[in-house]
Amino acid sequence: MARIGNIDLGDFPLLLAPMEDVSDPPFRAVCKEHGADLMYTEFISSEGLIRDAMKSRQKLDIFDYERPIGIQIFGGDEEAMGLAAKIVDTTNPDIVDINFGCPVKKVVCKGAGAGVLKDIDLMVRLTKAVVNATRLPVTVKTRLGWDNNTKNIEEVAMRLQDVGIQALSIHGRTRVQMYKGEADWSLIAKVKENPRIHIPIFGNGDVDTPQKALEYKNRYGVDGIMIGRAAIGYPWIFREIKHFLATGTMLEPPTISERIDVCRKHLLGSVSWKGQKLGILEMRRHYASYLKGLSHVKEFRNRLVTTEDLSEIEGILQEIEQHYSLALAV
Repeated sequence: MARIGNIDLGDFPLLLAPMEDVSDPPFRAVCKEHGADLMYTEFISSEGLIRDAMKSRQKLDIFDYERPIGIQIFGGDEEAMGLAAKIVDTTNPDIVDINFGCPVKKVVCKGAGAGVLKDIDLMVRLTKAVVNATRLPVTVKTRLGWDNNTKNIEEVAMRLQDVGIQALSIHGRTRVQMYKGEADWSLIAKVKENPRIHIPIFGNGDVDTPQKALEYKNRYGVDGIMIGRAAIGYPWIFREIKHFLATGTMLEPPTISERIDVCRKHLLGSVSWKGQKLGILEMRRHYASYLKGLSHVKEFRNRLVTTEDLSEIEGILQEIEQHYSLALAV
């Protein structure tokens, strides 16, 4: 049974990873509906929150149907991280999460995200500042280390647990790897096997099928799995994994009607939350994933990403549904 503070996540929870420009409320809504047990917001700059930057503030939007939900912050300054945690506290999420894993250059250059992996003492101080500033359970998401020579995750896990974190999500790559190569879960397993570690350890990286989820659960002994890129355009991954873990059988993949229905829901959620113009614009990055595997879909996709008219987009989605339903029925 995985627990974070007083939050009971069940036997083997599936977590939605915090993904910049992806894990917003409309995306989280469709993932929750299809079985995500715990979700995190996109990461939020501690400096941005303190400056009252509108984009940072908007990312604090959470809704009751999402619970349990964690708000993720990042930064390289202890005072700023403590103040940001206090601001997050006022929005009443279930968890405050710290990002020590984002490999993106603009974040790393500020000594934040994966940039902190070079300095474990700083990582510990930043974590302590957040733990001391909030009444909520604090969790951390990080990577194995900065590069092959600094895979220090075993030490990091113990030290962060010692200053009060209540769960740790580990992406099985170094910062230098970015998202290339294969995620190495063997070090995640070592953290989990350490008798000193008593907090839940969640593995992240490359789990994109129910079979792999079961294999990694059995082989590495983690308390749950965090899923990121595999959920983009395919929120059904959560229910498919759960079904496979419970029964050993594969669920039927979503029909074309289900795919279009969820895509439409995501679109309307995006428009409702961000306003029509931005909602339509930011939805464009998702169409390719929702339509993946459909033959000769390029022309439809090109139309979806070039129009700015909501009713026209809904019409194109309806066309796609009719076209591929007929094609599959033949």
